[in-house]
Amino acid sequence: MDTLRSLRYFLVVAEELHFGRAADRLGIAQPPLSQRIRRLEADLDARLFDRGRHVELTEAGQLLVAEARDLLARWDRATTLVAKAHRGETDALRAGVPPELPGRTLAAILTAFGEHCPGVRLDLQELSSAEQVRLLADRQLDAGLLQHPIDVVGLELGAAVDTPLGVVLPRDSPLARRAELGLAELAGQGLVIFPRATSPGCYDRLLRTCWEHGFRPTRIHHARNPEFVLGLVLAGQGVAFEPVARKEPGVVWRPLTDSLSMSMSFAWPASSAHPQASRLASIAIRVLEGDGVSQVLPEPAPGVRPWDAFYARS
Repeated sequence: MDTLRSLRYFLVVAEELHFGRAADRLGIAQPPLSQRIRRLEADLDARLFDRGRHVELTEAGQLLVAEARDLLARWDRATTLVAKAHRGETDALRAGVPPELPGRTLAAILTAFGEHCPGVRLDLQELSSAEQVRLLADRQLDAGLLQHPIDVVGLELGAAVDTPLGVVLPRDSPLARRAELGLAELAGQGLVIFPRATSPGCYDRLLRTCWEHGFRPTRIHHARNPEFVLGLVLAGQGVAFEPVARKEPGVVWRPLTDSLSMSMSFAWPASSAHPQASRLASIAIRVLEGDGVSQVLPEPAPGVRPWDAFYARS
């Protein structure tokens, strides 16, 4: 704990760049403050300040500022969570889910989580994978359902579920007479897909799979809102890939003979995580695999990303 206090003192000196003013802010005399900073420098074996006519941070000191702020923020969050857990209190769990998540799946996750964790309010937000990663890093989200592949540095991942995709096309399309379709049979069609910025890794993987199987869209339209996707398909602007059939008389959903799928898993901060984040991941994965078509990907070996197993069998 003494080291944490020294880091707090260090940050005040770094902000003031004046030991006298820093001591006044901390409510202590200047000599004890100077001694504590020197002990910190000795512990780190690095000079943190240049002490001339003006106090300035060294390169090592500048580096420590960012690290100390992050460390102290995580420590403060950890102590708050532990204290609340000891008192039997719980916070709301803020979680992100992609806009493409079907409504009945969303409802099932909310219901199941409420049954298993009745004392925790689940606050779900509709966000793209890219938005979720940014908010998780900023600690504005406690967990997020991310589409793979994606950069998850600093995050823990729950089990991944892989869901096959089918194709949505207008009911009056000649292709609608087929019971199932190969990607090559979609040649000459446009494609309606989510914007690349929302999940670059997933976007690139889907398009690469299409190209490898003979489907190079004549044009690409981007849409996030499911109703906007439907409108573009109905207007003949292209086909779309979705995991489940649409209950809309103007379109049909057909399974694909080629392997095209989307994999997802919940992620949460690797440090000072919400105590129920991993529980949400476990509950959600059971809901997601309960649709009869999705499957949980095998647990990866240490150091292997969860979606590498998908690539190995694609």
